[in-house]
Amino acid sequence: MRPATAKTSLFCANALRQPVEETILPAFVRATGQSVDVSFDPTAQLLQRMACGPLPSVFIGLSGALEEAKQLRGAFKKARHIVSSGIGIAAATSVGAPAVTSVEELVRVLTTCRSVAYSRTRPSGAYFNQLLHDLGIAEVVNSRATFVEEGPTARALIDGRAALAIQQISELKLVPEVTMLGPLPKAVQRYTHFSTHQCNTAANGYTTTALVSFLGSSLARSAYAAAGLHTK
Repeated sequence: MRPATAKTSLFCANALRQPVEETILPAFVRATGQSVDVSFDPTAQLLQRMACGPLPSVFIGLSGALEEAKQLRGAFKKARHIVSSGIGIAAATSVGAPAVTSVEELVRVLTTCRSVAYSRTRPSGAYFNQLLHDLGIAEVVNSRATFVEEGPTARALIDGRAALAIQQISELKLVPEVTMLGPLPKAVQRYTHFSTHQCNTAANGYTTTALVSFLGSSLARSAYAAAGLHTK
């Protein structure tokens, strides 16, 4: 079985970056006196890193993703679900921001705005692209869409490339300068689920177990909720 890193380490999906980086890990360090090496990336990139390098003590990624990675089977303990993330819409400013509370309003907003920024390769963007086809507006929207395959799509609002951005709500909130218009309407919303996994060969077993527990604590749940994530 492949070894984990010598120091306590965490590989974490970008959707949880804000609460983990700003609240949960600092609180964990204060409570335990133990530091944690952390890396944030999309789940797919984290899996690629684990496939060819040392394993992290703890991995947080898309639920089920680790089980599908054959080369990593048996390397981690049973997954623990911690949060779910919905897809949201953001605009550069609240001035004149449209209401998006129904599918009809969503269609109108998407087909009349200058450009919509989203990722075609990540789960939220792949679903959004399929949704455009289901709604019959893919050709119109994609003809002037801004495709952002790295980092938060909301950055395209700041530099003026797009008027609206679509991504998981917690990732949109990584760009505090933009205005959240809200989640996708309930009828077309899609939730992505995330789980924690503890490495079987983690060198610092006590600290690693404590970190996994901390990631599911009441403090952590409050931080997740503040970032727009759901803990049930």
